Amino acid sequence: MAIKRVKLGSQGLEVPVEGLGCMGMTAIGGNDIYGKADETEAIATIHRALELGINWLDTADAYGPLLNERLVAKAIKGNREKYTIATKFGFYIDENEHMEWSVINGRPEYVRKAVERSLQNLGTDYIDLYYLHRADPAVPIEDTVGAMSDLVKEGKVKYLGLSEVSPETLRKAHAVHPITALQTEYSLFEREAETNGVLDTIRELGVGFVAYSPLGRGFITGELKSPDDFPADDFRRYIPRFQGENFYKNLELVKAIQHLAAAKGLTPSQLAMAWVFSKGVTAIPGTKRVKYIAQNAAAAEVTLSPAEISQLESYGVAVGNRYDSHSMNMLNI
Repeated sequence: MAIKRVKLGSQGLEVPVEGLGCMGMTAIGGNDIYGKADETEAIATIHRALELGINWLDTADAYGPLLNERLVAKAIKGNREKYTIATKFGFYIDENEHMEWSVINGRPEYVRKAVERSLQNLGTDYIDLYYLHRADPAVPIEDTVGAMSDLVKEGKVKYLGLSEVSPETLRKAHAVHPITALQTEYSLFEREAETNGVLDTIRELGVGFVAYSPLGRGFITGELKSPDDFPADDFRRYIPRFQGENFYKNLELVKAIQHLAAAKGLTPSQLAMAWVFSKGVTAIPGTKRVKYIAQNAAAAEVTLSPAEISQLESYGVAVGNRYDSHSMNMLNI
């Protein structure tokens, strides 16, 4: 059975309810994300996803930088029209392809430079969904989105998105050009979008919601038993919720999810994703291995009862911040 498709936002974009997050398919700054990446396996994963109806790929120029978009280009070559491609810009990447995570550039002239580079790296003449990865606090969002809207007029981009912005910023942006999607972290581990006004605002404005890291950056899979299980260069080592005492407190939450999953004949990942889908939103779980694609796709067919949803939510959320202090300051601007 092909995965069901839904309308993302109110501007006409239709996607499978589940996309494929591609970030972990390449290293970033020489460091592997979520363990060692293998290009052949990653491309095979993208191809298997298409067979299952998951033709929505999520990448960004920051992943690599630029390497991830180039990998996606290899995977979709000759079949561009079969895929919905979403990519992001905003972290400043210089002419030598060097990127600093601390520098955001939302200036109109950089919008133009970034999209041309992404089009070239993706091997395409249009991007289906173009996100601002993080808002630039030094540039009015109206200026950034105004430049992005020019790309829509020119046919280089079909739909616009934002990532990790505040409800106020979303409103300002949407007044300049209709925003199709807002992307933020959302899972049984991370539910701030429910309390900070984001989910209420997107529903009011008719903006689609895209949940990234719906498996708590892989923690909900239950495969991690101690902080030492992270590979040496895995960026999760630097995230507070995966450090020290926080790790073990959050492991108790995973065990509770595992218990209910076993009772339903599901994997913890499937149960966690089914919960996300129960909220009426889309999700882009990341994987770089073929074996997980069908497992993730099956989660879209799971129905949870109100009692099961309440039980899952009663376990609480993860303790510890979801990014280091510097990256936390880039959220909800």
